[in-house]
Amino acid sequence: MSRIQLALNVDDIDAAVDFYATLFDTPPAKRRPGYANFAVENPPVKLVLFENPEATGTLNHVGVERESMDEVQAEADRLEAAGLTLDVEGDVVCCYARQDKHWVTGPDGQRWENYVVLADAQPELEGRTLLDLTGEVSTGGCCTSTTEGTALAPHTDTKTSEAVGCC
Repeated sequence: MSRIQLALNVDDIDAAVDFYATLFDTPPAKRRPGYANFAVENPPVKLVLFENPEATGTLNHVGVERESMDEVQAEADRLEAAGLTLDVEGDVVCCYARQDKHWVTGPDGQRWENYVVLADAQPELEGRTLLDLTGEVSTGGCCTSTTEGTALAPHTDTKTSEAVGCC
């Protein structure tokens, strides 16, 4: 099942996780330092939280999580045929997951991603907090938000070895 993804900037990840776990009556599917995501079944939504107190707004980005690479490719083909320009990212680690994806920018600058999760990344960080990381650097959590201008840890496109913005 494909589902809408809503990625939010939050000031306090622990308070946000507690709130959204209660609101949607479901625990986080993944919890990493400064990051959590929820795979909510009803309503079907992928809620992603980034601890980012310096952000100027709560919306980080939006997207659609797809079940397969075939679905991601079909959407890319459809959007390109409609004349939209895509930012394609293949085999990247972002949001503590290996992903294939593309981005498209809406008329008001909103960035939408279509993506599929290929594998988990950095499972050894599950349940740890930013305070737990004493001098450790994590690049799997991402992100840069080009619409907010706030840079967190970028991810790397393993095919081009360039740092790129991500979810």
